[in-house]
Amino acid sequence: MMRKLGAWPAAAALLALTAVAQDKGKSQGDPEKGKVVFEQCGVCHSADSDEKKLGPGLKGLFKKSKMANGKRVTEANVRAVIDTGGNGMPAYKDMLTDEEKDDLIAYLKTL
Repeated sequence: MMRKLGAWPAAAALLALTAVAQDKGKSQGDPEKGKVVFEQCGVCHSADSDEKKLGPGLKGLFKKSKMANGKRVTEANVRAVIDTGGNGMPAYKDMLTDEEKDDLIAYLKTL
């Protein structure tokens, strides 16, 4: 004989899945590993200044309200720039793994 469990287990499972989906958009990277990834970025971007090199300086990036492209500074928008490049910056979508991008974003948050 099957017993009905009611709506509570289903609601709890849905709530857990929603929490996982919301966290998916947030970087869980390692800033130390991201610093190593940034070495290739450092050719064009400064980590210790917001002055422009070939590309914009990235010191304090996540403390700013907007990026050089005018978009809000969010993990998603920063990742989009990393992925697609632009204005002379190559697209890193296929050059960096998702984990490397998470690490890089975690590092950028420390600047």
